[in-house]
Amino acid sequence: MPSILPINIEDLLHCRGVESARIELKASWDEQTTGSQVIRTICAFANDFQNLNGGYVVIGVGEQDGVAVMPPKGLASGDLARAQQWIRGRCNTIDPIYQPVVSPEVVGGRSILVVWAPGSQMRPHQAPASSEQGVARKYFIRLGSSTVDADSKAELKTQLMQLTARVPFDDRRALQTSVLDIRETKVREFLHDVGSGLVDEPDTQTLYRNLRIAEPVNGHDVPRNIGLLFFSQNPEQWFPGARIEVVQFSADAAGDLIEETVFAQRPIQEQLRECLGYLDNLSVRLIQKLPDLAQAAHWVSYPSLAVREVLVNAVYHRSYENEPEPIKVYIYRDRMEIISYPGPVPGIERYHFDGQVSLPPVPARNRRIGEFLKELKLAEARGTGIPRVKRAMQQNGSPPPMFDFDQSRSYFRTILPAHPEYLTVLGVQDIGNQRFR
Repeated sequence: MPSILPINIEDLLHCRGVESARIELKASWDEQTTGSQVIRTICAFANDFQNLNGGYVVIGVGEQDGVAVMPPKGLASGDLARAQQWIRGRCNTIDPIYQPVVSPEVVGGRSILVVWAPGSQMRPHQAPASSEQGVARKYFIRLGSSTVDADSKAELKTQLMQLTARVPFDDRRALQTSVLDIRETKVREFLHDVGSGLVDEPDTQTLYRNLRIAEPVNGHDVPRNIGLLFFSQNPEQWFPGARIEVVQFSADAAGDLIEETVFAQRPIQEQLRECLGYLDNLSVRLIQKLPDLAQAAHWVSYPSLAVREVLVNAVYHRSYENEPEPIKVYIYRDRMEIISYPGPVPGIERYHFDGQVSLPPVPARNRRIGEFLKELKLAEARGTGIPRVKRAMQQNGSPPPMFDFDQSRSYFRTILPAHPEYLTVLGVQDIGNQRFR
C-alpha cells in the first residue's frame, strides 16, 4: 500500500526538511497518558499559530536530547491498531472536529504510527485539557517544541483569535481554476525528489488530495494555490508577478543596463533553481597562492550560500496575492540587491536583522511554500537564514550584508556587497580597457 505521507519517513525522523519543533516523538502508547497529550498536540498543530503548516506526532519512537532514538522501539500490532482507532475517535472531541492523517509506517523492521496534522482551514480549535470525562476544552498552540495552553495567556489567545478563518493565501482554494491546470508529471517529480512514498499512489485524485494541493468542493475537486504555484506550467497566469528578474548594470560610471534575464513560465521552485545556477555562473572566483603558506587564499565576488539563502527567502516570504511586482535581482559594480514585495510581516522590525535578537514567532506569510521548499532542501529551518547569510559573507571576507525596508513595508531589500578584491580586479580591468581605447 502506498504511503500517504508527503515526506520521506527517514527525513522526518532525522529532521531533514522539517523543523524539529514540528515533530513530537512518543516512545510508546498509553491511552491515559500518551493519548491525552497526543490530542492536545494535534489541536495545537491544527491551530498552526505560526503558519508553519502544523506538524507530526510520531508514536513508537523515543527521543534523547531532542533527537530520535534509532532504531525505533516500535509498537506491537495490537497497540498500533488501538492507537489508530483511539486517536480517530478522540479527534471528534476537538471543536470544531478535526481529523488528521494517520499513517502506519515501518522503520528498521518496526511498526510506528505517524499522525500528520496540517494547519486547519477552520481554526481556532479547542481540545479537552485532560482525559477525564466532561473536562473543559482549551485552545492549544505550538510555541517552539512545546504544546501550550493559549487560554493561560491573554495575548496568545488574542493572537490566535485573530487567525480565525484566515487561511494563508498559498493554502487557499483556487476556485476559478481546474485540477487539469496541475501537471501530474511535475507532482510526481516533486514526490520523487523528496523521497515520498506517496509517489506510488496510482490514482491522481487521491494523490492530489493526500498531498493537499486539491480538495473537493461542490462535487468536484479544485486546486489550492500551492498546487498551481508548484505544479502548473505557468503560475504567472494566475499570480501576476510570480517570476524572477535579474538585471545587470555596467561597471562604468553611467551604470547603464547591459543585460536582463527573466525566469518565468515555470513553477516557482524551478525558477528558483535556474536563477541560482545563473547567478552562481556570474560569480567571479579567485584563488591566490600566498608565499610561505601551504593553503591558497580564495574568495568569490558573492558567496553562493549567501545568495541562495537570500533568494530562497524572497521566494518564500514574498506575497503572491495581488502583487504584480516580481522578485528583482539587481547586480551593480559593487553590490547585489535582491528585492521582494511587500516587506516583512508586522511584528518583524529593523533591529531583528542586526543579529542581536532572534526573529519573533510571528505567523509566516506562506505556510505551504516554506514547507515544500524545506522538503526540497532549498530552504532551512525558519529563522536561520539571516545568521547563515552573515556567516557566509564573513567567511568569504566580504563586508556584512544589509537589510532594508520602508516604513510602509512595501518592499524588502537585501544588499550583498561585493568582495573588496573583486572591486580591485574591476579597477585593473578598467585601466586596461582605457589603454586600448
